[in-house]
Amino acid sequence: MAGKSPEASSVLLFISLLLLLTDLTNCREILVGGKSNAWKVPSSPADSLNRWAEKARFHVGDTLLWKYDGEKDSVLRVTKEAYVTCNTTEPVAKFSGGETKVKLERHGAFFFISGSKTNCEQGEKLFVVVMSPRSSRGFFVSEAPSPSPVAAAAEIRAPAVAPTTGDAASSLVRGGAFTAVLVAVVLRTLSS
Repeated sequence: MAGKSPEASSVLLFISLLLLLTDLTNCREILVGGKSNAWKVPSSPADSLNRWAEKARFHVGDTLLWKYDGEKDSVLRVTKEAYVTCNTTEPVAKFSGGETKVKLERHGAFFFISGSKTNCEQGEKLFVVVMSPRSSRGFFVSEAPSPSPVAAAAEIRAPAVAPTTGDAASSLVRGGAFTAVLVAVVLRTLSS
C-alpha cells in the first residue's frame, strides 16, 4: 500500500475487519431433522434423517442441535466405519441428556448414530457433509474443498439428491454478494 494515504489504509482495515465479522456471523444453529424429536428410528427410508441432510447445506461454524428423549436415547459421533456397521462401542464423542449441540468445526463428512445399536440398525443415523469455506462463502480460503454431498453419499452407499437452489442462493446472499459490494466500495474509495 505504498503511496496510499493513512485514511485509505484505515478504510481498508475497517472493511477487512467488517468482512471477517460478516463471515463469522454466517454460522447457524440447525435443528436436526428440522423439528424436535426427529432423532428416532425412521418410519420409512423416505423419513431418514439423511434425506433431510441431503437437502441442507452445512458450513464450517454451524451447530447441529438434536432434541430427543434423553431417557431412551443418545447421540454418538463416530467414524465412517462405525457408522456403516452401527458400532456403538468406541464413539469419537458421546452425547446424552435430550439436547445435544455439536459445532461443525471443519469441512468434510461427520457421522452420527444412535447410542442404541438396535435403533442405529433400524436407520437412526445421520451423516452430514460440511462445505469447505471456498464452496460455501467464497472469500476466506486456506484449505482444499470438501467432497461433494453426492460423492460422500456414494462412498457409503447411500442415495443423494441434487442440492436445492434455495440453499445455494442463500449462501450467495449471506456471504458472496455482501462481500462483493464491500470490495467494490473499498476499491472505489482507494481509487479516489
